[in-house]
Amino acid sequence: MTGQQFAIFDTPIGACGVIWGARGISGVQLPMGNEDKTRSRIHQRNGDIPEAEPPAEVQRAIGAMTELLAGKPNDLAEIVLDLDGVADFNRGVYDIARKIPPGQTLTYGDIAKKLGGVELSRDVGQALGRNPCPIVVPCHRVLAAGNKPGGFSANGGVVTKLKILAIEGAVVNHTPSLFD
Repeated sequence: MTGQQFAIFDTPIGACGVIWGARGISGVQLPMGNEDKTRSRIHQRNGDIPEAEPPAEVQRAIGAMTELLAGKPNDLAEIVLDLDGVADFNRGVYDIARKIPPGQTLTYGDIAKKLGGVELSRDVGQALGRNPCPIVVPCHRVLAAGNKPGGFSANGGVVTKLKILAIEGAVVNHTPSLFD
């Protein structure tokens, strides 16, 4: 995609990044440990796009994401996403996930049933693993069966997922294991 730009912004969980173009936000990068690592990951995934001062609409999105990560129950529904090139099934998963209020959760099976059947649970998990806009598409609010955390592809894995859910006040059935 041409015309994309990005910015790094500070949040209570670390330096995040946001990627945008003319039609909306096309990516959000969760913290990678520090600003330089977050910036590097953005370039790995998006090519040599320029870092820029965000326009007003993107500034509002950054403010809303930062507030959410500080514990304000903001559903981020007003943020316009550009999901051009994202598969229709994945868009369906993301549309459902965006309707989960802060502090609430659904399971992969819950979303799969809404899309046609519980047998789609693995596909739902794969779609969420490819989510280009975490936080705005709150994949962290989607849990495995039994309200267990399940996977999380962001840096820090399940620990990051649990941290965001704790900020939002969600209840998760989690017993730490060697695999977290």
